[in-house]
Amino acid sequence: MKIAVVGATGMVGEVMLKVLAERNLPISELVLVASERSVGKKLSFQGTSHTVVGLQTAVDMAPDIALFSAGGDTSLEWAPKFAAAGTTVIDNSSAWRMDTTKKLVVPEINAHELSKEDKIIANPNCSTIQLVMALAPLHKAFGIERVVVSTYQSITGTGVKAVQQLENEYKNVEGEKAYPYQIHRNALPHCDVFQENGYTKEEMKLTNETKKILGDDAIALTATAIRIPVVGGHSESVNLTFTKPFSLEKVRELLEQTEGITLQDNPANNEYPMPLYAQGKDDVFVGRIRKDESQANGINLWIVADNLRKGAATNTIQIAEYLIKNQLV
Repeated sequence: MKIAVVGATGMVGEVMLKVLAERNLPISELVLVASERSVGKKLSFQGTSHTVVGLQTAVDMAPDIALFSAGGDTSLEWAPKFAAAGTTVIDNSSAWRMDTTKKLVVPEINAHELSKEDKIIANPNCSTIQLVMALAPLHKAFGIERVVVSTYQSITGTGVKAVQQLENEYKNVEGEKAYPYQIHRNALPHCDVFQENGYTKEEMKLTNETKKILGDDAIALTATAIRIPVVGGHSESVNLTFTKPFSLEKVRELLEQTEGITLQDNPANNEYPMPLYAQGKDDVFVGRIRKDESQANGINLWIVADNLRKGAATNTIQIAEYLIKNQLV
């Protein structure tokens, strides 16, 4: 397969190259793509040096699959051009997620919906992916009526500029800021831009994308997204209300049996998910499972995942693997 990585010099692009090497996809030719200022730059992949090319050059090379992580504006302009050249685009930005003509895919949940006709496939938001990974088996078993989710999100979700800001603040060095306030020793209730309804774009992504992936607009979901000075991954405090009675034993059993989930739920031995230990891993970690004693059919979960891997690069590459395995490209 001729595979292109668009946005290869960015934070997610770098992780994509790492995951591609780890998962050993059948790559006959790798095309590394970035903005004009990075064209000509050399990047190494599995011991071989590759020269970064521009977007039009990459389109002309007609790759089989293009893994996009270059921002929404770039995706809106260039994904259709790649698709017109016969390339299947898997896009990490928010550009196509809520487009009714595009599939929004978490492979473990809904990859079976994909077909050869899907030339632009949307990768969900990082915080959405880890949430629906845990919700999908529970929704199937008990029916989810309502979700209240509060996120505690890594600065890596903002990008290199945010990581540099935190490092500068550690060292008490003045520098460019990714956030309107310091992030060191702080928590910002401000992920992405605020909308007219008072929610941020990130909070509305959680709401809308979850319903689309699970295929159920009846689920009532409300979210609060917080940025914290962590680099290992995103954490989520999740309160669910089911339509059916449940047992904690069955919930744990379902989660334990779900591909891509690791259960860490033994608080007596201080075992619970944390971004410190999720970093660099592909699974979604779930723990702190307990009944909500304030209402019937209520439960609380704590969900953690590396937002650059399962939340972005790994999920994208898993979609590519599914397409290849099922001869959809």
